[in-house]
Amino acid sequence: MKKTAVIGSGFAGLTAAACLAQAGFDVTVFEKNATPGGRARKFEEHGFTFDMGPSWYWMPDVFDKFFARFGKKTSDYYQLKRLDPSYRIYYSKADFLDIPAGVNSLCKLFEEQETGSGKKLLEFLEEGKFKYDIGVNELVYKPGLSLSELFDVKLLKGVFNLHIFHSLSRYVRKFFKNPRLIQLLEFPVLFLGATAQKTPALYSLMNYADMALGTWYPKGGMFKIVEGMTAIAKEQGVKFEFNSEVSGFEMNGNAIKAIILNGEARDFDYVIAGADYHHVEQTLLPRSHRRYSEKYWKSRSMAPSSLIFYLGLNKKIEGLLHHTLFFDQDFSLHSREIYDDPKWPTSPQFYVSSPSQTDPTVAPEGHENIFILIPVATDLTDDASTRKKYFNLVMDRFEKIIGQSIKKHIVFKRSYAHKDFISDYNAFKGNAYGLANTILQTANLKPSMINKKVKNLFYTGQLTVPGPGVPPSLISGQVVADELIRRNRSQENRNLKRVKLVNS
Repeated sequence: MKKTAVIGSGFAGLTAAACLAQAGFDVTVFEKNATPGGRARKFEEHGFTFDMGPSWYWMPDVFDKFFARFGKKTSDYYQLKRLDPSYRIYYSKADFLDIPAGVNSLCKLFEEQETGSGKKLLEFLEEGKFKYDIGVNELVYKPGLSLSELFDVKLLKGVFNLHIFHSLSRYVRKFFKNPRLIQLLEFPVLFLGATAQKTPALYSLMNYADMALGTWYPKGGMFKIVEGMTAIAKEQGVKFEFNSEVSGFEMNGNAIKAIILNGEARDFDYVIAGADYHHVEQTLLPRSHRRYSEKYWKSRSMAPSSLIFYLGLNKKIEGLLHHTLFFDQDFSLHSREIYDDPKWPTSPQFYVSSPSQTDPTVAPEGHENIFILIPVATDLTDDASTRKKYFNLVMDRFEKIIGQSIKKHIVFKRSYAHKDFISDYNAFKGNAYGLANTILQTANLKPSMINKKVKNLFYTGQLTVPGPGVPPSLISGQVVADELIRRNRSQENRNLKRVKLVNS
């Protein structure tokens, strides 16, 4: 049983640990925080339960596939509810769209906005389904270690239908003219790390995931997924050590001999880094063993960071759904100020999650659980005065659009931004989502999950393949585990052949 250390217990780390233990590895997960989950941790205050990070449950098939590896179903660990409407978009106080669940209802909504667009939506989603089937079920399960991976018959046959070299902006406008429909279809890529003009049209697969596969909610909150995955890992024999931050490696030639923890060296055969890639490589590894330079990292295009406010209110709010988007300002300006000219936004769009609209267990009776997220550029100066400024700016607009007082009903408030991402996760530039999914940072062009200078170190998570988001992180953990299992098996076979040769 090969002793394997997994650094970090986010979705990718949990997935890798469970898959390796199932294959017979002796796995220990080291987590610098007190609980598992990474960015998907939770905290409880004043009777409120707050999911700290991810709040959208998309691509349910990816979760199903992971649990099926262990002969389980998601329903063995948590119960899902499909949200209908999926979410609401506010354009002004009395002007909003509720995005319904189900393609037929969506076609009706589109037709109301633009004559003939219902039929075009069906065509758009059919092309999105093809991209999803190829992209999510084929391409993203590849480790991104060789260009030969892309010479798959299915991929080659469908390469032109994937629209990799078309921008999403241009592609969407081929189907629709209505500004609201265009904005609706461009919104899911906001967190992929580039404007729609610079995002490959391949990512219209996100629209298929949104509109055809649906928006779901695990009752009790997103942390229920973490609890289920942790339970799976423990069932396979994975051991967990919390409040345990790895501070370095002890090297033996081109291999890690031990991890350093509280000044103590702990020997392992393999190390899976599910923590921030940049931190592991540029801080924990000696300079001589780093694959990428600091210059390389500085040149990477990043997905956004976030300014988040967790609020507990002592009253219920009307006019909110579980997910509500506020698009009452210039969408293109906000995007440019995230990606092209990074700065604190002039007048940002923002997103509100209110899980207590769906789930009474996450707030005291008669109270509301509110999560406000503003996407912002990475590597910004984050201080208390800036957080206060944007809190007041967003709350003024929030109250005006909803038409209700909110500020005076706040009984709990906590903010979270760049400094916290760095402190809690060693996040490169205070990022929240990882690397941008641009053409030059897709598949094999992302930082590799393999370090050619360190034979027993592997990477997983949002800064390597396949990219940012909860489903990709689940996939990343499985891909790196399968690659390590394959390499270990090959090494054992080579060793067995040597023994046979010696004995003969």
